[in-house]
Amino acid sequence: MTTDLNLSKMRSEFGFPVRYFLSANDTEIDMNALIGRYLSIEYQHEIYCVSCGKRTSKSYMNGHCYDCYTTLPECDEGVFNPEKDMSHLGISRDMEWSKKYSLIDHYVYLAYTGDLKVGVTRYNQIPTRWIDQGAVAAIRFAKTPNRNLAGQIEVEMKKHIADKTNWRRMLMFSQPNVDLVERKKALLPLLPDDLRIYESFDDSVVEIMYPYQVVANLKSVSLDKFDRIEGKLAGIKGQYLIFDNGAAFNVRSHSGYKVKLEIL
Repeated sequence: MTTDLNLSKMRSEFGFPVRYFLSANDTEIDMNALIGRYLSIEYQHEIYCVSCGKRTSKSYMNGHCYDCYTTLPECDEGVFNPEKDMSHLGISRDMEWSKKYSLIDHYVYLAYTGDLKVGVTRYNQIPTRWIDQGAVAAIRFAKTPNRNLAGQIEVEMKKHIADKTNWRRMLMFSQPNVDLVERKKALLPLLPDDLRIYESFDDSVVEIMYPYQVVANLKSVSLDKFDRIEGKLAGIKGQYLIFDNGAAFNVRSHSGYKVKLEIL
């Protein structure tokens, strides 16, 4: 099977294990079904904006052209840094967009992605956000009525734990080695009183299993450096396709890239 497609973030469905689907024109490819099969991803040296469809020489923020990157609300600085979202003050590139995506309940969470990390997501992106990051376990830490407040809490927590995922460590671990409930209890008192009031009393831990077994000698590969990435698909975790030769390919970071996908 051979097909041309513009790459986009894989859609996931929570299950044991997580199920992954790759959009291919008018259909979806069941990626879990391809584990154990030989794949070839050949770059066609074309990138198309995921928003406007315009061809672009460079991808910004996972698949946008420069014009969209500098004008669209979903590319605003507050998306990268929630504490800088100003929509609660009426400041936004698009207030209607902000009402739908920023001025709604957000969760600050603790997740294990090879190390303990803190993050922010909209209430309706749980557990998708955790899956995209390759977390094997996560817990709700705080719940806020808008993105800015969640960002303020994240900033406080970043003084004590990381807010980034190390891709290599994420792919090396399949089980958490921390007690998320105990870490939550230890971190909550470190919040200022005006932010402590947003504590989440939901102490349930969500565990996530992926269709992936640890592969040795991992190396990150990019279509910016290689015209073709190929090998037997060994598993999927986060937004990574992991091959038996150790190649780890981040699908989401190549959004908009036109490729020829061959499945043998």
